[in-house]
Amino acid sequence: MKYILSILLLCAVAHAEAMATATGPLPDAPNHHFFYRPFWTSENKAGFSILGSLVAADAITTQRGLSQGIREANPLMRPFVTRGAMGEAAGSALGFGAGVGAVYLLHRSHHYKAERITLRLMVGGEGAFVANNIAAIR
Repeated sequence: MKYILSILLLCAVAHAEAMATATGPLPDAPNHHFFYRPFWTSENKAGFSILGSLVAADAITTQRGLSQGIREANPLMRPFVTRGAMGEAAGSALGFGAGVGAVYLLHRSHHYKAERITLRLMVGGEGAFVANNIAAIR
């Protein structure tokens, strides 16, 4: 008796599942372009403008510090900044380009929240470097 009831229950479940899937077609997948967020939003434009100005301020304060005898603390930038203003400009351009590239890579991989967080962390870090340079110069 148990076997007959279990077979009937199994058949009822299979029939109900077949009815549920046969009720209509599946909805269309969400359109990829519907969720697309442009890269150059006003938020990103403002963030990169602030980052660029902080990079310029860092370059200026670093060169002033070097002229006063302070040593560059960043070992990756030291070869650039010891070459004068042109080396500083090249190093700053490379650093800024790497920052923009990292944020764009996150944007292209649809990590929009990580993109915003990364840009804000870069602005905060660069602001801290400028503040440190100003404090060391004084």
